[in-house]
Amino acid sequence: MTATMASPRLEASRSMLRNVARGGVANLIGTAFTGIAGLGVTWLVARALPAAAAGAFFSATATFVLGVAVAKLGSQTSMVYWPARLRATGDAEGLARCLRVGLAPVVLAAVAVAAGLWFGAGKIPGVGHEPGYVAQVRALALFLPAAALTDAVLATTRGFRVMRPTVVLDRIVRPLAQLVLLAGLWLTGTAPTVFAALWAAPYLPVALLSGYALARLVRPTMPTESTSDFLPSDFWRFAAPRAVASMAQMALQRVDVLLVAALAGLAPAALYAVAGRFVILGQFVNQALSQSVQPRLAERLAIDDRVAANTLYQQATAWLVLTSWPLYYLAITYATVYLGLFGRKYQGGERIVLVLALAMLVATACGMVDMVLAMGGRTWQNLVNVGLALATMLGVDALLVPRHGALGAALGLAAAVLVNNLVPLAQVRHGLGLHPFGRATLTAMALSTVCFAAPQVVLHMVVHLVHPGLPLTIAVSVIGAAGYLFAIFGLPNLRSMFTQGGR
Repeated sequence: MTATMASPRLEASRSMLRNVARGGVANLIGTAFTGIAGLGVTWLVARALPAAAAGAFFSATATFVLGVAVAKLGSQTSMVYWPARLRATGDAEGLARCLRVGLAPVVLAAVAVAAGLWFGAGKIPGVGHEPGYVAQVRALALFLPAAALTDAVLATTRGFRVMRPTVVLDRIVRPLAQLVLLAGLWLTGTAPTVFAALWAAPYLPVALLSGYALARLVRPTMPTESTSDFLPSDFWRFAAPRAVASMAQMALQRVDVLLVAALAGLAPAALYAVAGRFVILGQFVNQALSQSVQPRLAERLAIDDRVAANTLYQQATAWLVLTSWPLYYLAITYATVYLGLFGRKYQGGERIVLVLALAMLVATACGMVDMVLAMGGRTWQNLVNVGLALATMLGVDALLVPRHGALGAALGLAAAVLVNNLVPLAQVRHGLGLHPFGRATLTAMALSTVCFAAPQVVLHMVVHLVHPGLPLTIAVSVIGAAGYLFAIFGLPNLRSMFTQGGR
């Protein structure tokens, strides 16, 4: 009797994981392309521009991304959470109302933020006196409304469980267009201001195509009568803390570049941006998996299905570790090679790479914990956590950046990353009864370490005896990667654990 009742539940859980995996794999493919294109853009800017001009570009784009975060008003998470929840409960009228309530204010806020950046670029403390920075911020401000609306609209399509618009438009079309345009500028030797403008220009066509994709999803669900209890206040009560939290979250990722530029100069800011670029690639992986898991997690928590929610959280964390930990271990191993690709002026940042990679290993092991907290309705806790992490980073940066430059900023970001993951991890465990450390997660952590970290540690322990050099280091990495892939895809027990769930 028990086995008979458990079998349908087990099959439903496996079906849910397969669906999430399909969306996650598609998003990961797009994310891999985005990461490679992003590295290409960073390489082009670092190679084409002097260090100070490159620092101005990275500082200007950081300002642009922060402005987009402000303009979205916390709608990105809300436009997944509410459509998923309203669809799960069959509230078509509430869904239509949610779209009107969530998207219109983003447009107004984006126009206001863009105007503020245009007129206030020269007054930003620390960097407003740099003409190159001011010119690039003003060029980027013209495209800010399109970028903010794109993010909000694509989030809404994910609330419909549709990943294709995000993958195709935001993960492939936009970064490809940015890379191609900047490559053309590099060949023609165009001024840095035009670099910034053409980097942002692809947001315009992507915004139009995103709107078309959403319109096709909305038409079949339009209600014929009003029976909904959903109110605009419901939306904004959830979104308000997320608005502040998303701004603080983006500040965690971007404001440190501005702080280095203000406290140490544009050249150290360029070094910090280049050395830490691999962190953004890892964050893209996290984002790709989160976007696939998010709507289903919201649905499971909406009907208080904690077992399925915990299965999702643990399995997504295992996938995140599988894809991200090798990246961080390889970044540590090849830090000198990685930095050398961008030119001699960026060498010497190996310690920055080491500090950030170690912090991201811990963060990845916690999974997408902030998203889990938000989907559980704990947006105020999420806000407090991000605020605490941001305060930690600002405090450490203020103490260390003036003396240690880019390395001080890396230590500040590492401290903030630990706070922003370990605190919500405790809250999710005790408040929602969820945790990421299932059997699959622990196995992924052990497998990554054995294949990518342990061999390099052993190799470096004997380096003074045999002087292996780069060729032997690469050979050890190739062997480790081959063993890693064989274990995941060639061993049936592990393959089943990572694809069908394992506790």
